[in-house]
Amino acid sequence: MSVKEITVSELDTKKFIQEKAGEISSIVGDGIAINALSGGVDSSAVTMLGHQALGERLKTYFIDNGIMRDGEPEQIASIFKNLGVHVEIVPAQDEFFAALKGITDPEEKREAITQTFYKEVFGNLVKKSGAKYLLQGTILTDVDETVAGIKRQHNVFEQLGIDPQEAFGYKIIEPLVQLRKDGVRKIAEALGLPASIYNRMPFPGPALSARVIGEATREKIALVRKATSIVEEELNSSRAFQYMAILHNDRVTGMRDNKREFGQQIEIRCWDSIDARKARPTHMDFAALEKLAGRIVAEVPGVVSVTYNITAKPPSTMEAV
Repeated sequence: MSVKEITVSELDTKKFIQEKAGEISSIVGDGIAINALSGGVDSSAVTMLGHQALGERLKTYFIDNGIMRDGEPEQIASIFKNLGVHVEIVPAQDEFFAALKGITDPEEKREAITQTFYKEVFGNLVKKSGAKYLLQGTILTDVDETVAGIKRQHNVFEQLGIDPQEAFGYKIIEPLVQLRKDGVRKIAEALGLPASIYNRMPFPGPALSARVIGEATREKIALVRKATSIVEEELNSSRAFQYMAILHNDRVTGMRDNKREFGQQIEIRCWDSIDARKARPTHMDFAALEKLAGRIVAEVPGVVSVTYNITAKPPSTMEAV
């Protein structure tokens, strides 16, 4: 199934919002739809678009899967409360860590998260709410990368010949699928979302599990979550498209207090890009990198090595997993 792109230069935000809100309303009718809010610009734009179309007949959930950034569920729910949107936080950490247990292959991890999210957690929410539709923020880059076999994005189904109704018991509505990230940002701003949301950098659907090479255990997620907080604090003023901390699987030899320490390695990636199709590593000031490395080895237990990725996309991808 091909998708006709709407480029940012062609995008009429007012017309797009009116048309997509109308389509959502027409599809759902007098029924109920649900959506998952992660706080990223895609899911946030879909949330506001859906509430414009359906009002309280769109039930919005934040799935606390245990693999988000520090304090994220509460922070995002608070932002949307101020916008008049009630967000229910759903505890699901045990389900996701059970699904990830023992898995090291990147695609198998993504599939485990996909099945847990759509079939188990959202399957239960569908039964509870009586909804027949899931509204989600799939964008064109998600489709392109999945169809091309670069990496399976967790929110792409029909383009792979998967019928969500048959697989999960509900239909999926994707109002942003013709747009790329720059277009979604314009729509999010036009919908009245704050700059902290519409300018928010991308964050992967598999969340911090995409930042752990190898098995994503609770302990490793906690480690990379702390490193992520430091990276986001230090690089907040960089104006980069995206930046992240990645925990490598293999331990490396280091030393601390004049003793050998067989410890962890964190890789930093920082990208300049427009729409995520192509990207170049940000030219960072070396003093800034030294400060970043110093904080990580001092504040994240067990880390003895910090590296900086200097490979463009392609051949690299923005996320490591």
